[in-house]
Amino acid sequence: MERSSDAARTREGRDRRSSFDRFVEQAELRVSQAPFFFLCAGIVVVWLISLPWWTDLKAWQVAIHTVASVFTLLLVVLLENAGRRANEASQEKLNVLAEALAALLASPALDDPALRTAADRLREAVGLEERQ
Repeated sequence: MERSSDAARTREGRDRRSSFDRFVEQAELRVSQAPFFFLCAGIVVVWLISLPWWTDLKAWQVAIHTVASVFTLLLVVLLENAGRRANEASQEKLNVLAEALAALLASPALDDPALRTAADRLREAVGLEERQ
């Protein structure tokens, strides 16, 4: 059976993730922790304190909105990539479990019609097809 997802290829061999995938994993780990929140809160506090040094209130507002927009866009892309990879890994685990269970049910299925029916229902439910 050919495996097409990154999760399947990683499971079958050593860690072949790209440097970008490793970067995304580290970014997701750091962004989901409290220090990152406090860093963002600190940036907002510094921005608020900097009001007296700006001559134009509109420019002061544009500065934080521009920085926040660019930063948010980058984080969304990184976190979406991490979410996609997590979904692929979960799906690969489910596929392996379903294949193993279907094989287990298929082994004595010639002797037991109830097991054969259960194996057929399992294959149908998880999208496994009969292999030729």
